[in-house]
Amino acid sequence: MAQTGRRPTGDEKRPLIDRVLGSPIAGLSPWIVLSLLAGPGRIEEAAAITLGMSVGLVALSKWRGQSVKLLELSDAIFFLVLLVAAATASDETADWLENWVGELSNIALVLIVLVSIALRNPFTLQYAKEETPPEVWETPLFIRINYVLTWAWAGAFIAAALAGAFGNLVLDNFNNLWTGWVIQTAAIVFAIQFTVWYPDHATGDDTRSVTAGLLAPLAGWLVPVGVLVFVFDAAPWWVGVGFIVGGAALSHQLADEGQATPATGGPTPT
Repeated sequence: MAQTGRRPTGDEKRPLIDRVLGSPIAGLSPWIVLSLLAGPGRIEEAAAITLGMSVGLVALSKWRGQSVKLLELSDAIFFLVLLVAAATASDETADWLENWVGELSNIALVLIVLVSIALRNPFTLQYAKEETPPEVWETPLFIRINYVLTWAWAGAFIAAALAGAFGNLVLDNFNNLWTGWVIQTAAIVFAIQFTVWYPDHATGDDTRSVTAGLLAPLAGWLVPVGVLVFVFDAAPWWVGVGFIVGGAALSHQLADEGQATPATGGPTPT
């Protein structure tokens, strides 16, 4: 992820662990794991595992000489509170936590992101500094790119929270495939791809169209959604077929468009 559209010299030779820790996805990984593990009778175990992951991320960052990120510290605090709450909760409260932990997570992430903006330290900025030379850190373009990226993540978390709340409160269905998984993962996939695409787009290093640059992963995501529609019988069969066929066709079209207008790539000439 080139936060200024230009990686520092030798970035491709950085150890894999440093590149992983230098991505916001690292800080978000405990939340992703929580969404996979949490379920009836598993909230305490899920909280313990994700707390361990969060503490491990902080320790790894310190060990590798990287800064400790606001997101990682917030991870550890949230999952510690969740673990204590799950371990001491009555059966009724534990049931409530199991049903609402997804929404609590989304709301917590929204608050973390908005607080980072309010503190004039958008959370992607700390990750971007791991991948860029110090001389660009105070440039208006670098700062603007990271504000845009952070707002994109805020929008994704808000969309996920609203979708989950609609399923829980309006549909009264805590396991609705569309509000609990499809819409929420679409928002996160979009934010991930936007984080990859926007910096190079903002600096002119990526000449692909907006559709080719942003929608390719979402097009591929349509296919597994179609499969899940069949597996969980979440809609009429033709809806699943439409997702699969539409995803394959859109992926093919965007691939052709990307080849027709390739990214410039490479280091910026000096």
